[in-house]
Amino acid sequence: MERKVRVLVGKPGLDGHDRGAKVVASALRDAGMEVIYTGLHQTPEMIVEAAVQEDVDVVGLSILSGAHMALFPRVLELLKEKGVDDVLVTGGGIIPESDMEKLGKLGVGKLFGPGAPTGEIADYIREWFKSSSRAKG
Repeated sequence: MERKVRVLVGKPGLDGHDRGAKVVASALRDAGMEVIYTGLHQTPEMIVEAAVQEDVDVVGLSILSGAHMALFPRVLELLKEKGVDDVLVTGGGIIPESDMEKLGKLGVGKLFGPGAPTGEIADYIREWFKSSSRAKG
């Protein structure tokens, strides 16, 4: 029996809009994944701590505040400090294409904008997981 992909969905920063994060979390759960939603107003430290405690495969950040160039790198940095280098960090929100490219070069996975089909997000995570060392054991 194949184990379920474990995904943490986080809302870092002061952004108070979480409808999209909740829709994605529900869609991923419906797609057969285990989902932990951390709620609003989380710090990168809180998100990484939860990711480590929950032993997740994927950290998905929803950022609509414009702070993506600070928050994604900070989450990556904290994961690295904790010795967690085999987790996919992905997410979405209001992120310009040029910033998506910069974040990708830092190690962030594919990012999704408003209106992205939830099936596409689930497929991306599933494909990443299948090719990751986490799927093997």
